[in-house]
Amino acid sequence: MTDQLPVLVVDLDGTLLRTDLLHETFWSAFSRDWLTPIKAARALWSGKPSLKSYLYTVATVDITSLPYNDTVINYILSHRERGGHTALVTASNHKLATQVGDHLDLFDETHGSDEKDNLKGQRKADFLSQHFSDQGYIYLGDAKADLPVWQSATKAVTLDVQGALKKTVEQINPNTEHLSSNTATRDDYLKAIRPHQWLKNLLVFLPMLAAHQLELPTLVNSVLAFLAFSFVASSVYIVNDLLDLNADRAHPRKRTRAFAAGNIPLQHGAFMAGGLLAVGFAIAYWLLPSFLVGLLIYYALTSAYSLDLKRRSVIDICTLAGLYTLRIIGGGIATGIELSFWLLAFSIFIFLSLAAVKRQAELIDLKTRGFLNIKGRGYGVDDLPLITMIALCSGLTSVLIIALYVNAPQVSALYPTTAPLWGVCCVLLYWLLRVIFKTHRGEMHDDPILFAIKDRTSRLCFVLIGTLIIIGAIP
Repeated sequence: MTDQLPVLVVDLDGTLLRTDLLHETFWSAFSRDWLTPIKAARALWSGKPSLKSYLYTVATVDITSLPYNDTVINYILSHRERGGHTALVTASNHKLATQVGDHLDLFDETHGSDEKDNLKGQRKADFLSQHFSDQGYIYLGDAKADLPVWQSATKAVTLDVQGALKKTVEQINPNTEHLSSNTATRDDYLKAIRPHQWLKNLLVFLPMLAAHQLELPTLVNSVLAFLAFSFVASSVYIVNDLLDLNADRAHPRKRTRAFAAGNIPLQHGAFMAGGLLAVGFAIAYWLLPSFLVGLLIYYALTSAYSLDLKRRSVIDICTLAGLYTLRIIGGGIATGIELSFWLLAFSIFIFLSLAAVKRQAELIDLKTRGFLNIKGRGYGVDDLPLITMIALCSGLTSVLIIALYVNAPQVSALYPTTAPLWGVCCVLLYWLLRVIFKTHRGEMHDDPILFAIKDRTSRLCFVLIGTLIIIGAIP
């Protein structure tokens, strides 16, 4: 231990890590047990240290894949190169902190909270002043709770501190240094709610279009239904990202998502999800109480999918197909349009096919990377032939339903000329087979809906299908 340099003490949550281990452990535990919020509240009754200890025992956090802050790591390395002593001191659970310290191998000692002592704020300041009383310490932190620590430090080093807090630190400790790293931007928050996924909610317009009821009140109700589904869906996407942190970080593309990469604090995600959900339900209630009931069923099913069903083979893709179909049912409820058997049957099979394609793409990607199982899913590479068969058979069945619909008696009332509808069957058949082939060759995006939006040939197919339907509807 050097006698010349003060000890560099580094905080963990929000400083060394671009995330917070308390929230990491909560969401990890929640993904494994839906009763976690109740059990966590019970543990919190005994104090925050007890909560942290409980979450540590039930959560599984992959320390190696956590988003570490390169700016902080470089600062630590610089201090060590000058012969300085380093310490990781955090309010997080001591055992978790020790795992982080052992993994990085950057610290001479590590200290964290135990079941009785929460090493935060003034308690941390007192501990450091006593523990490093001989040589003093430099403290690198990021939050208002660190003010007592900065005040008693030989030198205060802040990370991404702005505004009034920055000025306060400078006032309480004249020897202050400010570090900056990549902070959350508006684009990060926008990407987190996945507005591009809102395109899936255009399905609520399908009942109106299929019934050829294009009046203004029907259009307005469909737009409100679209917004309600979009806000609720974004809330679910955020929660799903929080539940899937470990799995996303193990994925070559999903690891760049805002929460997995640490671009947005996890606690912000909880507030975002709650706010979006409240807005979506408010719109639904204002539109129609019965529509709100349908939206509640959609939310309950998506929550069940996020917490459990997505890990179960077969039922996961059936659930995805059902969620797409619920959007169509919601559009019918919002507009008061009775849905036909043909539309419901077609939607179930076409979306079952696309859900299977989504799993097929994941398995192909897994096989390419040399893994045997999808992390957080109920499939292995050996299931690939069966998944491909489900995608193919369901897709062909959906085309058959369209073909049978063309010959149904009620079609002539909506389409004076039915011949163009046979063209719809042909184009749809081509598109589905092409999607399955491209997936088989490893050329598919994780989500076939997004692939279809970005793929030029797919867009051309959809335009052609729309044109054929319009031609058939012209008297």
